[in-house]
Amino acid sequence: MKRIFDLATSIAILIIFSPILIAVAILVKVKIGSPIFFKQLRPGLFCKPFYFYKFRTMTEERDEFGELLDDHYRLTPFGKYLRKTSFDEFPQLINVIKGDISLVGPRPLLMEYLPLYTEEQKKRHQVKPGITGWAQINGRNSISWEEKFKLDVWYVNNQSFLLDLKILFLTSYKVLRSHGINQQGKATVEKFKGSQISGGSL
Repeated sequence: MKRIFDLATSIAILIIFSPILIAVAILVKVKIGSPIFFKQLRPGLFCKPFYFYKFRTMTEERDEFGELLDDHYRLTPFGKYLRKTSFDEFPQLINVIKGDISLVGPRPLLMEYLPLYTEEQKKRHQVKPGITGWAQINGRNSISWEEKFKLDVWYVNNQSFLLDLKILFLTSYKVLRSHGINQQGKATVEKFKGSQISGGSL
């Protein structure tokens, strides 16, 4: 049932919003440059990697050593607008149609985080990742990594179709109110470096 709902909803959204998405793609090309899409390898169900898509929000500016500048310098005003409205997330509907992710589930994070998880935190990969999830409607980027992972695992243990509908409804509200988009004091969000217990990393 969840897969059928994911497919039907994703296809309908892409069709309905196609004129807007085409306009966004053109603006990304003009204001930020090519490529239009940000593509990155992310871990999916049972940590199986897949390519994750978003509209680009940052430039490729680098320092004298060829290293990418911090997000603060590369995130453009138009990119900030895309993040604020969550329009940058729409290409992930392609991932939903392909079966890489669901509409609802723990957010797909970075491959480099996999060795840093505790055994409890690893449970977030027992379900497909999602465009939105329980952590996203309960703080998004304004809460700590540990809090996010607790919320992700709670979702894994309590998932249901009705819960998914509740998350989708509340996500729409959060997007309209622009809640929790960035971590306080950061252009985006600080990378996860491992959970801390008694002063030591796990």
